[in-house]
Amino acid sequence: MAKDMTLLWGTGSPPCWRVMIALEEKSLQGYNQKLLSFEKMEHKSQEVLDINPRGQLPTFKHGDNVINESYAACFYLESQFKSQGTKLIPDGPAEQALMYQRMFEGLTFYEKLNAVIYYEWYVPEGERHESALKRNKEALVSELRLWESYLQKLGSGSYLAGPSFTLADVVVFPTVGALFRFGLSPERYPKLGEYYNLLKERPSVKASWPPHWLENPKRLDTLKDI
Repeated sequence: MAKDMTLLWGTGSPPCWRVMIALEEKSLQGYNQKLLSFEKMEHKSQEVLDINPRGQLPTFKHGDNVINESYAACFYLESQFKSQGTKLIPDGPAEQALMYQRMFEGLTFYEKLNAVIYYEWYVPEGERHESALKRNKEALVSELRLWESYLQKLGSGSYLAGPSFTLADVVVFPTVGALFRFGLSPERYPKLGEYYNLLKERPSVKASWPPHWLENPKRLDTLKDI
């Protein structure tokens, strides 16, 4: 099955990492993959544009089926390979409802993180304002406090939707991983720190850990004061 799959991806990209974790969890190792460079603008290459006209990574194909949006690819893999690997959508209505809620809140979480760590990438130099970056940082702090409270309510050792690892963890953990890579303080956000430590040892996460983070494990300090 995995031999019919092709993933074009970029290292350190949470959307790419989501799909890679899902593939590992569904025991779909051995898929065709190609690591592309954002710095060299390879995500805008003809190879990518032929499959993904948006020129974004991940770009994912299974047979003739193209699913480039990372959430869609994760749902697709769980739907098509339900009985294989980890069951990622729980049966219980309460846990399933919480899973869906946290999954889609995860998009806001990721957006608020990007607005801080990639501010200079997204905003041209002449349009940057300290006041705008300050607002973005304040919005990220509010978001972080929200996720701290979610994990606090669930108790130690819990995943995002309860006792089971679910699609919520598949799609949100890469954002949490990026937070700590960019210097978030685990002392200031202990529940997120605990969650990060719980998941970073999971086989699917270790197998898909961004290679340039392994080569240079030193954390950045972008978020050290957040």
